[in-house]
This record gives sequence, structure tokens and C-alpha cells, in this order.
Amino acid sequence: MTDPPGSGHQAGTGLALPAEVEEATPAAAAPKPRFEEIFRDYFGFAWTGLRRLGVAEASLDDAVQDVFLVVHRRLRDFERRSALKTWLYGIMLRVAHDHRRTRQRKGESEPLDEGLADRRPGPLEAAARAEGLRLLEKLLEGLDEAKRDVLVLADLEQLSAPEIAEIVGVNPNTVYSRLRAAREQFNEAVARYQRGRR
Repeated sequence: MTDPPGSGHQAGTGLALPAEVEEATPAAAAPKPRFEEIFRDYFGFAWTGLRRLGVAEASLDDAVQDVFLVVHRRLRDFERRSALKTWLYGIMLRVAHDHRRTRQRKGESEPLDEGLADRRPGPLEAAARAEGLRLLEKLLEGLDEAKRDVLVLADLEQLSAPEIAEIVGVNPNTVYSRLRAAREQFNEAVARYQRGRR
């Protein structure tokens, strides 16, 4: 598996950028970002985020393309009431859900990519990180979708409860409740795993 593509990297995505993208009408405070800028600046962000949200490695290129097709289609409607990154997370979350459901229907399963670990560790550290990532993916799969989403967004992506609430379409109190339950369930799963290794 290669490292996650960097910003502006298009190889292997199958995404053909339009020759010219018309700018949306600027908001009062500042002009809306152009599609090309979003693609360049957030490609790697989308790739890594989708992987953390459970999209299989084999589906990542398609999922990233789906995200940016939605961005291209809906950019005119982006009213800057939320941060661009929050808006992108909402799109990524829906795309990740669709790809996970497709994988579940097909009965496919794939561990979390080792490329998300530190790219320059020694052999022992690399093996430990790879095992940790596989365990993380297995434990996350034990959570229902709603709990997994808030846990990933809060603990891996470091978003605030209000940001998560906006992305998933619930109030912040629901986010706190789901996050508390997700952490409890995750910690119980870790404890069961540790007991099983003794």
C-alpha cells in the first residue's frame, strides 16, 4: 500500500478536473473558495479521513472521487455558515456510510491501512503500529455507525462537539451522549481483548 496521496495529487483517482470551474458568487465577507483550490488543499485530508471512517483501501480512490464530485456539484450552495472543513466532513461522512454499506452487502472486510501509521518507524515499531491499527479497526467495527462516527470525529479528527453536531445533524447534547457511550463501549472492548490475551 502506498502512502496517502499528498495535497494536489491526482494520480489513480480517476477524477478528471473540469477545464474551467466558474466561481460561485462571493459571500459578503470573502469570496468562496474555488473548486481547484479545495481539491488541491484537501485531497490528502479527504483520503485520510475516509480511511479512518472505515472506507476500504480498495474503495478509497472511488470514495475520494465521490466526495469531490459532490463538492463540485454543491459548491454554489455552500453559504459559509460553517467552516469549509466542517462542510467537507459532512460530505465525507455520507460518502463513507455509502461505501461501508456497499462493502457490508458484498461481505468484504479489510483491515485499517498500515500506511496511516508513522511512515518512518523501525521494523519493530512498524509491526506494533500495524497491529495497533488492525486492532483499532476491529474495535471500531464493533460500534454501531452513529457511535463510530462521533468517536472518530472527536478522538481521531479532534473536532469539537458543536462541529460534530453540525456534521451529523443532531444537537451537541446528543453528540456528548453518543460519545460517552461510544468511549465506554470501546473501552469495554479493549478490556475484553486484554483479558483474552492473558
